[in-house]
Order: sequence, then C-alpha cells, then structure tokens
Amino acid sequence: MNKILIIEDDQIVANVYRNKLAVDGYQVEVAHDGETGLRVMRSFQPKLIILDLMLPDISGVEVIKQIRAEKEFEKIPIIVFSNTYLTNLIQEAWRAGANKCLSKSNCTPKDVIEVVRQTIRNSGAVPQAQPATLPTGFPRVAGLAVSDDAEFQTDLRKTFIEKLPTTLYSLRTGVQTLIRAENEMAQLKQVYELYRQVHALNGNAGIAGVIQIAHMAAAFEALLKEIYEKPKNINASSIRTIAAAVDFLGLLFEKGLQPDKQEIPASRILVVDDEAISRRAIVYALEKARLKSVNVEDPEQAMQLLAGNEFDLIFLDVDMPGMTGYELCAKLRALPQHKKTPVVFVTSLNDFDSRTSSTMAGGNDFIGKPFLFIELTVKALIYVLRARLQPARTAATNLP
Repeated sequence: MNKILIIEDDQIVANVYRNKLAVDGYQVEVAHDGETGLRVMRSFQPKLIILDLMLPDISGVEVIKQIRAEKEFEKIPIIVFSNTYLTNLIQEAWRAGANKCLSKSNCTPKDVIEVVRQTIRNSGAVPQAQPATLPTGFPRVAGLAVSDDAEFQTDLRKTFIEKLPTTLYSLRTGVQTLIRAENEMAQLKQVYELYRQVHALNGNAGIAGVIQIAHMAAAFEALLKEIYEKPKNINASSIRTIAAAVDFLGLLFEKGLQPDKQEIPASRILVVDDEAISRRAIVYALEKARLKSVNVEDPEQAMQLLAGNEFDLIFLDVDMPGMTGYELCAKLRALPQHKKTPVVFVTSLNDFDSRTSSTMAGGNDFIGKPFLFIELTVKALIYVLRARLQPARTAATNLP
C-alpha cells in the first residue's frame, strides 16, 4: 500500500483529505505542524508528502528544506498547498524542492486525488488496487462512503455553511479587539489571531467549493500575513481595510453562496494618478487578483473615458495638477452611468486620518500611500465581488 503523509495544521482540511485518500486506497498519516511532520515522516516512511506552506512555528518552506536535507527523502514527491497571492512563498517552495504547487482556495478534494495519483504513477510506485477502509475510530465525513463526488461536495458545503455564523462572530470580535488594542504588541497578537482564522476559512471554503469566499479569504489571509511580518504596516489605512474585509465576508456569507455567484467576475477598473510609479503599483496590485484595469495620468483624459464607458471601480489620486481627485469625482458623479460607481481615493498616509473624517466628494473609500500591494488588492476585491452580488450592468464599450 502506498503511504501518504499530510502535514496540515487545519484539522478539518486534514481530515477531509485523509478520509478521501483512505477511501481511494492509500494509507495516510496526518501531522499538524512541521516538527511533528518530520518525526512522523522518519517512522512512517511515506511515498508522498502533502504539505501546507502556511504552517505555524516552522514554515512549510523550511520543512521542505529539512526533508530534502535527509538522504532517504531527498527525492520523495512533495505536493504543497499554498495561497496564490503569496507568489514569493511559492517561488521559495519551488526552489526548496516542491514537486507540485496547488492553490488551496480553488482546489477540490477530487483535484487533489487526481494529482496524487498522477504524481505517484510518475514516481514509479504502484497504486493500491482496492479501496481501503477508513482508519478505525477516525471521524467520518458525511457522504464520504459514497463514491459520488457531487454528493460528497454537497455535504462538505452544507457543513461549511452551518459554521459561517460562528466564523463571522469570531472575525468581528477579532477586529474589535484589534481596533481597541493599546499598543503595537497587542495589535500584532490580534493580527496573528485573525490570520489563523482566515487561513482556516480559506482552506475550508476551498474544499467546500465556495469559490468567491475562498478567493476573498486567500487575499485577506495574504494581507494579514504580510502585516504580521511587517508590523510597521499596522496603521489607520490597513486597519480600515481589515475591518472592511471582515464586513464584506459577512455579506458573502449571506449572499455569495449560490452556484451562479461562484465565478470571479471580469472587472473594468480605471486608475487615475499623475505619478507613473504610483500608477504602476496600483495596476500591479490589481493584477495579483487578475483584475484588468485601464490607467491614465491626466484627469481630463479620464473624463473622456468615463463619458464613453462603464467601470466597476475607480481609483483616484487625490493630489493631481489641474484637477484634484475630489473635483474629478464630483464631475464623474454627474455622468448617469457613474452615479454609483465605487470610487476609492488614494492619498498620503499622513493625510489619511483627516481626509477619512472629512467629506469625500462622493467617494466611497480611502487607501493611504504608501500601501501594501496586497492591501489594495483586498480593497479592490471587496468592491468587484460586491458588484457580483448585485444585478449585472451593461457591458463596457470603447475601452482602449
């Protein structure tokens, strides 16, 4: 029998994959952290390892390095789960010796089983001919014994949805604790707690096939991870974005569960900023979520585009020569097709507090410069995905 080791800190995700693999004929062991995983590996002698890169204490990348440093396991196939927004982490995993990288937010158990089969075939191992029974005393997932993947996925989805109110309450409580934190250490601790909760949400939404929630959670998880690793980025702007992300997850939990709401919508985003570097930063942040945009430096040119096209979201620099972002926003609000188009002002972090407390000239939100790329990505996803929950608008025309 082919042996598989799963190193995954989320018990629900680990249980689902362990059960599915056991039914498919594999002998499976689970470890919930890197140190335990390395110990189990040496005694269990697996033929393949499935590893989450986002592990506590020791990162998945470090675990891969330690696996490859041991002669006996230097060639063992390693399949890793990662977050597509953490491109640097994925590149580190490839360099460390990962064989396959799977996105946790949009990879179903069926997909994982197929990758495991293919990887084991390519490694020369012979798969077990007959399905094995589940380990004695191991908790079963409803519908697991049924070979119908659709029924299994339905049961996972039902279980996931039933837990959403508890998840939302926990996230909202975490945000309130973050806002009330009296010092940086308390803030950092709470950011980490939120990160672990959103990490679990991402994995659970992915296996349940709730794509929009998984997609939003993946971006939010990446933001929290980067803030935790770079505490200097805990500021009024990032805290505002964290709070907005949790509020939007609440809306997704309520309205984003229907089958027709699962695809990530095409986007039409306009970026207006007279600084070339700032424009490139915004466009890059949008591209991380595969959101398409048009960017211009001249407010007058922006008005011409706005007059002839619809957009799902607009980013406006506040301080531009000739016409400020506020003035441009007031003008675009006079256009029938842009009376309700979301507008996010991009402003200096030093001015963030004063401007967020002032009238926004018809704008919807602020983000402070300099911003983390992933913070702007999260901000954009909130507005683009929210539009998906509303009736569709007329398709855009005449875009360059």
